[in-house]
Amino acid sequence: MTDGPASTSLDPQDWSELRAQGHRMLDDMFDFLAAVPDGPVWRRPPDEARERRYTAPPVQPTPLARVHEEFLDDVLPYGGGNLHPGFMGWVQGGGSSVGMLAEMLAGALNANLGGRDHMPIAVEQEVLGWVRQMFGFPDTATGLFLTGTSQANFLAVLIARTRALGKGVRQDGLQAGDQRLTAYTSAAGHGCLDAAMEMAGHGSRNLRRIPVDADQRMDLDALRAAIAADRRAGLRPFMVVGAAGTVDAGAIDDLAGIADIAQAEDLAFHVDGAIAALAVLSPELAPRMAGIERCDSLAFDFHKWGQVPYDAGFLLVRDGEAHRATFAARTAYLQRSDRGLAAGDWWPCDYGPDLSRGFRALKVWFTLKTYGSAALGAVMAHTCALAQELSARIEAEPELELLAPTALNIVCFGYRAADADRLNAQIVVELQEAGEVAPSMTRINGRTAIRAAIVNHRTRRHDIDALVEGVLALGRRRAQLADAHASASASVKIGSVEGVQA
Repeated sequence: MTDGPASTSLDPQDWSELRAQGHRMLDDMFDFLAAVPDGPVWRRPPDEARERRYTAPPVQPTPLARVHEEFLDDVLPYGGGNLHPGFMGWVQGGGSSVGMLAEMLAGALNANLGGRDHMPIAVEQEVLGWVRQMFGFPDTATGLFLTGTSQANFLAVLIARTRALGKGVRQDGLQAGDQRLTAYTSAAGHGCLDAAMEMAGHGSRNLRRIPVDADQRMDLDALRAAIAADRRAGLRPFMVVGAAGTVDAGAIDDLAGIADIAQAEDLAFHVDGAIAALAVLSPELAPRMAGIERCDSLAFDFHKWGQVPYDAGFLLVRDGEAHRATFAARTAYLQRSDRGLAAGDWWPCDYGPDLSRGFRALKVWFTLKTYGSAALGAVMAHTCALAQELSARIEAEPELELLAPTALNIVCFGYRAADADRLNAQIVVELQEAGEVAPSMTRINGRTAIRAAIVNHRTRRHDIDALVEGVLALGRRRAQLADAHASASASVKIGSVEGVQA
């Protein structure tokens, strides 16, 4: 029996037609990437394009060419802006054409990297080996790709919990221990650490936020005091999280100092390296990461400074056995074999919660092999040099002020004004809407800061100039309007007083 004309295969009847359309789509994306620097950073999606997204589920087919045209009209021009050299709002990488092509190959292969014996697993293992060497971890260290550092930090909390309470915590929950567990990070630590503690069942109240010093780094004396206070209260400290680049200002905690405290106190030492861990690839920046090689676990993102397309987070764990003990499970449908497709000595599903996993490793593999780690390290050093130039420009302008030290590639500053918080917030929004540069906002020591995170490999000095000039122009205009309003109000008040006197 053969399939009739009503075959359910989704393959095309005419591959040549699909090939031609595919080439058009690929060429459109190359044209788009080539023109990115010439367009606006961001433009607000028009209401009519949004309204066209409220539709019923499609039942009948639509020609691929027509769907592609809809993408070109309604989606492509209105992205988040992180590809543009003027994007400085959040710590997001700019991606690359090589990464885009790798995503296409991964999509065609449609591999599930939960486990089993196939070469995509070997590629992920190869990248894991590279990561071990980058960070000076032993060959027994384990790791895997995840959506991002938020998820990797969560897994690190679970691994540290198993280390503290033993494997029984998987069956008995937190009742496996007779003491409340406490963890520690700096006041500048990422909010996902609170979420990790909540999802792990510990509660965010048991994450101690340690004060920071003038450089936005964790105060180690305060850390020691907090651990001692918890022990006196009958609690059980189990984990400390250092930052290889804080989210607000890019500060690097004293990782070696934290490692000493963790060792002395028998705590798991985890590093949130989402912002800057990959600085180890730059000979110029790597010394600032001293101590990172001593952590028990490390979370970071290839999709930031690594310029890999989203998403490509990674978790590296020193004690591979502890990592596996936290997640591996025996189930009949995942039974292993010495031969056949169910063979293979490394199944990633034993090291995390995901059984269904995409081939994230391929775009990292392509990026590292095609460009080389030296080129990526040079990009990182370049962005830090631009950040220092921006800081120097700010310090040279009487109307501007730095609000935090510039440790790496993030600059926090503001326009000096009586109502600086409101003014700086307005400046950020107006710059984003103007489309030439796009910083974001944060809070530093209770003050609203303009935050420029320079991550994109396309960013150049003229983009820094555009940011400074834009802030100055908007600040001066707003200040003039405020002065005019104040003068008008004063005139009205004087006129009213004269009228009463008359």
